[in-house]
Amino acid sequence: MQNRVLLVEDDDELRQLLARYLTNQGFSVREAANGNDGLSLARSQNCDIVVLDIMLPDISGLDVLRALRADTHLPVVLLTARGDETDRIVGFEVGADDYIPKPCNPRELVARLQALLRRIAWDQSVEVDAARTYGDLRVEPSHRRIYQDDKPLELTATEYEVLQVLLAHAGSVVRKTDLMQWALGRRLEAHDRTLDMHISNLRKKLGNDDPPRIETVRGLGYSYRVPT
Repeated sequence: MQNRVLLVEDDDELRQLLARYLTNQGFSVREAANGNDGLSLARSQNCDIVVLDIMLPDISGLDVLRALRADTHLPVVLLTARGDETDRIVGFEVGADDYIPKPCNPRELVARLQALLRRIAWDQSVEVDAARTYGDLRVEPSHRRIYQDDKPLELTATEYEVLQVLLAHAGSVVRKTDLMQWALGRRLEAHDRTLDMHISNLRKKLGNDDPPRIETVRGLGYSYRVPT
C-alpha cells in the first residue's frame, strides 16, 4: 500500500520536482500551491503525512499547522528557509514533527518521511494489551496515545516517540545520539536543536514539575524521572 503525502508548496518548480521524486519512490502525492488549499485537502482527503512550506502566498504555513493541530494528529514536516531558526522553533512549538531546510535534497526528504512513517507503523503493530504505566502516565502503543492521570496528552507524532523512548528507559540516561536515532530515525548533527525543541515542548505539556521529570544530563542526554 502506498504512503499518501500531501505536499503544500507555492514554488511550482520545487513542488513539481519533489512530487515527481516522491512518486518515483513509491508515494502517492497530492499537491497544493497555497495554505488554504492545503488545509482543505488535509481535512477532506485521506493522507498519511504532510510536507508543509512555512512561506505561503495566502496564509502562513504556521497558521496551517495550528489549524491542523486543532483537529488532527497528522505528522507534519516543515520546509523552512535555511538558517531561519526562529521559524523552526515556532514550528516545533506549534506542533511540527520535523523540518527540512530549503533548498532541500529530495533524497533527504524521502528518508525523513520514511523514518517517521516507519515508527508510526511499528507502534500500530504492537498488541492492544501492551499498555504500560509509569507513575501518572499510561502508554498505549497500539493507539499511539499517552495519558496523564487518565487524560490524553496532545502530542505530535514525534513528541510521542521521544516520550515513549524516555519512558521505556525511565530512571536511566538516554544519550542524545541514541534518542535522535530511535525517536526521529536519523543521526544527531552538529547545531541541530530539533530534539531540544521537542523536549522543551514535552516539559510544558507534562507540567512544571520541580525538579523537571525530564532531566537534562549535561554532556550526555536526558533521563525521565517517574514522580513519586
